[in-house]
Amino acid sequence: MKRTAALVAVLALLGVTVWLVWPSVPEVRGQAQRITVVDGPSDDQRVELDVTFFPPPGGGRAPAVLLAHGFGGSKRSVRAEATELARQGYAVLTWSARGFGGSTGEIALNSPDYEVKDVKQLIDWLAGRPEVLLDAAGDPRVGITGASYGGAIALLTAAHDPRVDAIVPQITWSDLGDALFPDAAGGGPANGVFKRMWAGIFFGQGGAVQSGAAEGLEALTRRPQPMTAEQARCGRFLPSICEIYQDVAETGKATPEAVELLRASSPVHVAGRVKAPTLLIQGQRDSLFPLGHADANARAIAAAGTPVSLAWYDGGHDGGNGEADWLREQTLAWFGRYLKGDDTAAVSAFTITRDGGRDPGTRQRIRLHPEADAYPGLGGTDVTAVTLSGPEQHVANPPGGSPAAVSTVPGVSGLLGDGGQGTTGLSIDMPGQSAAFESAALTAPLQLTGSPSVKVRVHGSGEVTLFAKLFDVPDSFQPPALPAGLVAPFRVTIPEGAGSAEATVTLPAVDHRFETGHRLRLVVSTTDMAYATPAEPASYRIGLAAPALSVPTVSSLAAPPSGIAWWVWAMPLAAIAVAAVVLATGRTGARRAAGPPAAERVPAADDAPPLEISGLTKAYRNGELAVDGLSFRVEEGQVLGLLGPNGAGKTTTMRMMMGLIRPDGGGVRIFGEPVTPGAPVLSRLGSFVEGPGFLPHLSGRDNLELYWAATGRPAADARFDEALEIAGLGKALERAVRTYSQGMRQRLAIAQAMLGLPDLLVLDEPTNGLDPPQIREMREVLKRYARDGRTVIVSSHLLAEVEQTCSHVVVMHRGKLVTTGPVSVLLSTATATNGHGPRLEDVFLDLIGDKA
Repeated sequence: MKRTAALVAVLALLGVTVWLVWPSVPEVRGQAQRITVVDGPSDDQRVELDVTFFPPPGGGRAPAVLLAHGFGGSKRSVRAEATELARQGYAVLTWSARGFGGSTGEIALNSPDYEVKDVKQLIDWLAGRPEVLLDAAGDPRVGITGASYGGAIALLTAAHDPRVDAIVPQITWSDLGDALFPDAAGGGPANGVFKRMWAGIFFGQGGAVQSGAAEGLEALTRRPQPMTAEQARCGRFLPSICEIYQDVAETGKATPEAVELLRASSPVHVAGRVKAPTLLIQGQRDSLFPLGHADANARAIAAAGTPVSLAWYDGGHDGGNGEADWLREQTLAWFGRYLKGDDTAAVSAFTITRDGGRDPGTRQRIRLHPEADAYPGLGGTDVTAVTLSGPEQHVANPPGGSPAAVSTVPGVSGLLGDGGQGTTGLSIDMPGQSAAFESAALTAPLQLTGSPSVKVRVHGSGEVTLFAKLFDVPDSFQPPALPAGLVAPFRVTIPEGAGSAEATVTLPAVDHRFETGHRLRLVVSTTDMAYATPAEPASYRIGLAAPALSVPTVSSLAAPPSGIAWWVWAMPLAAIAVAAVVLATGRTGARRAAGPPAAERVPAADDAPPLEISGLTKAYRNGELAVDGLSFRVEEGQVLGLLGPNGAGKTTTMRMMMGLIRPDGGGVRIFGEPVTPGAPVLSRLGSFVEGPGFLPHLSGRDNLELYWAATGRPAADARFDEALEIAGLGKALERAVRTYSQGMRQRLAIAQAMLGLPDLLVLDEPTNGLDPPQIREMREVLKRYARDGRTVIVSSHLLAEVEQTCSHVVVMHRGKLVTTGPVSVLLSTATATNGHGPRLEDVFLDLIGDKA
């Protein structure tokens, strides 16, 4: 019966929590309708666009955002993003582009004569809406965002309509001709190699295939809808586009008509006219529109003096949507600055996602986001010459071009691999079809950021189609990795009688770290499954025209030494704050202030409590208060439980305690000293606010000693023996952390926070993932720590455990203080309803149950 009652109480608590939080989310309602537009070269075509308008739920006028879908999608594809943007205070309009979804018309590939004219008329429609904010000139305040096909329409519309105020194009193209007919030797699309598989998806399915990382696999596996004979041949494309594609698909080479058509729908040729501040988000795993397309757009836009920033993220058309939240934050920050005028919105000139490995405790992938003050371009800020070696080698193009090498399976390679950044899990070179040239083992790590280049010499006759790729070779026991699965196709034409020709090959832009001891391997192959290759059999001889591989690097984004990088970033909040104090950056990635040596620490004021919070206030970007006028005081020797349902503001409050984020109002004092980022008094605070992350091959003791060394403080100040005795790890300290149970990892993380025996210890959910015996052990650890006059603050959702561990509690709800005081007093004043006296769980529900 007791277990049943406890289960009912927990379920009731969860139900009340969901019910309490749910009403705070603004309700967004979409209004579906059809808008008639006129387009075509002669403005004589009438098209009905299927649209949905999402007014801002708060009412009044707001900036507008046009949210475009990817190729093969419709307005339904972006409904979730539209709802979120509306909740953030925007008037949002989604639509199915002509030829897609419920809209009429035929696909014209974002032509200025068709799709661009359509979007300009959607802006006209927004100008007449009472929910849309107008500029001084009476124009609507409007931004455009979208991915792939939707990203291109954002760029093209901004180039043709000066009313557009900000754009965030994602994973899109600069020159559609270069995208489908790339030539890494610089010959342009007329000399390019046909990207056969992507073109087949892009054109051959009649516009029926979704685009983008999140929808790629669904598009390739979903049940097809019945088509007419004409639809099966051309889908809903304009007939002129269909005919050009049929010619190209048959010959495998770009015709002048194809190049002209594709470039007419390419932003790079009009990007210099874009006056709207532009954030270009491009995927690092994208064989359709690789990073070079964002680079070309950025250079054209910046040349016109328009603000432009770039973000390279872990994803793209080849899979990977694990950064959806981060991408949303970047978009909101950009629109916040340029549509809402929020100068505090954080935007960087260049941001990149890097793989930080996996947290050994949670096994979750760690993504790092280093930033640079200026975009370095694909040539980097420095160049390292890596010497390659290898003799000239004979290669053959097989009859019919089959079997072919495998590098990337368009749209699904990232899903077939491990889902991590940098590799695809697919790379096969056929014997006799490739030449390989390799470097010596690296004596130091090398961080490639940009497009490497190399000179090769090809012996043979006529026109030669080749594919270059750069591998990371760990050792003889591990397979080589092909960063992002990208290859560089190129053609070399050998003049009659010359016998050979040179080519400078620009390899795909990637961001990849080659570790010490690894080797770089350049492979030049005659085939690749994703591209069209000659059917005639032929043989060639390939060698290096120069031994140096030029590797661009960016010093401001250089990764820390191997082994330290992911550890520093993955450590609990305490570890990162050390770096923040040392570097004086004050960034929110910090975890714990290292503070000065013991002799320089700030003494406590005579009557100052360990923690005093007065009128503390912090608002989200949308104006909703996370913490609202919070005030309470904590005394020495207390173990205080910080309680509240999800969304109560507990974690935000703790971050302000540690100086990680600044309050909007009120303040925090530790031992009488105001808390600011890097304040010396923070040396008296230890914290553990996220899951533990340690170097698994080192012992527990080695991990703690390495962490303390990173603070720069004297070893004597660490007081290792006392902290370890309190944590009670015993002989386990000498074992490798990879052998630890979850409970032992948690205790080691607590011991790390206790190093230096800080007078104030702040812990967020320290018993997460622990079983009952481990929770009981953690309870004793915290009580032991507070016995000598120190103070502990614990945030937890386990109310029964808080009742047994804490001497005092603070109850929060929706950012406000509900009550504070000793646990014993709260329990003694509560009314017993269960026959054996009140529990803290009952008190908690009574306190917040009527405050929805």
